[in-house]
Amino acid sequence: MEISSPELVRQARAALGSRNLVLVGLMGAGKSAIGRLVAQALSVPFVDADHEIERVSRMSISDLFARYGEDEFRALEARVMKRLLRSGPRVISTGGGAYINERTRRHIKRGGLTVWLKADLDVLWERVNKRDTRPLLKTENPKQTLENLMNARYPIYAEADLTVLSRDVRKEEVVEDVLAAIASTIGK
Repeated sequence: MEISSPELVRQARAALGSRNLVLVGLMGAGKSAIGRLVAQALSVPFVDADHEIERVSRMSISDLFARYGEDEFRALEARVMKRLLRSGPRVISTGGGAYINERTRRHIKRGGLTVWLKADLDVLWERVNKRDTRPLLKTENPKQTLENLMNARYPIYAEADLTVLSRDVRKEEVVEDVLAAIASTIGK
């Protein structure tokens, strides 16, 4: 991926320093896709927290939810996030509910710079309705469930250090927005 401004990349990398960049937001916001590209641009490692949870548990997220319930899943997620945040810099994408959990949110705030990838309902729905791998959307009216999650979670996501709009444009445009947001924190 080619970023239009090497200077923007340099500034963002300098602003990040040794901190981790942690992407938060609802399912479908683009945390994994954008996170990979931001990590590539910054020349730092990328970690998808959900994949790490699946790796350490040897179970899918859906299976973890089904077998142990959301509370046990969130406890495991908090432990994995705490471990991931111990070293940096790197870009970490979180699951949609990670930042909502108060314990996990404390770990994230201590261990990194947070970017909320904020998207409107139609963008999210278009991205998530094609697959049935989202345990929280296995409801009678999944679009309404997604809207309810937005209403409940957006005030908490708003606590992130930075907010970047995830919208229906080329991924590279959102990546540049993330880099610009990071660069804006120089000296802060």
